[in-house]
Amino acid sequence: MKLYTRSGDDGRTGLFSGDRVGKDHPRIEAYGTVDELNACLGLAVAAIETGSDFGNALRTDLLELQSRCFDLGADLATPEGARNAERIGRFSDADVDAMEAMIDRYSDAAPEIRCFVLPGGTELAARLHLCRTVCRRGERLMVHLGHSEPVTPQAIRWINRLSDLLFAMSRAANHAAGVADVPWQAKEK
Repeated sequence: MKLYTRSGDDGRTGLFSGDRVGKDHPRIEAYGTVDELNACLGLAVAAIETGSDFGNALRTDLLELQSRCFDLGADLATPEGARNAERIGRFSDADVDAMEAMIDRYSDAAPEIRCFVLPGGTELAARLHLCRTVCRRGERLMVHLGHSEPVTPQAIRWINRLSDLLFAMSRAANHAAGVADVPWQAKEK
């Protein structure tokens, strides 16, 4: 099978339902950003030093999140009620609850936060912060899409929690490496 189909040469692309929309459609913007997030997660995985319990657990969790991002892309590419919608695993309250448990686990792996922190510290933490910002953009685009078309409410809740998880992971990564978070220094009046 060839990688190129030429079917998108007219500026339109196919949803999983078979419908064709412009490549700048809000639905495409949303799942395209989730795809970008997935690539950023891959960069974070590549920065993990293997061998430690923390690194091994983080790698496992990030690879799982990458798969869930594919699920989210499929959810966004297939509106409820559309053709093939029954083939899509939608996000549920249980998925959001599992995300919250993971957030708690990573939050507990770093000291209590007492100030705003700058994205950075270790390379891994910086990459996780980049993931967080792309995640927030994806969330904004999903909310925007939801103003005009149906979006699974639990999917929006899940991606909201994902950005919190990525923040907690970045802090835990710094702590595991013995690197302090970089505090924000507010401009003096």
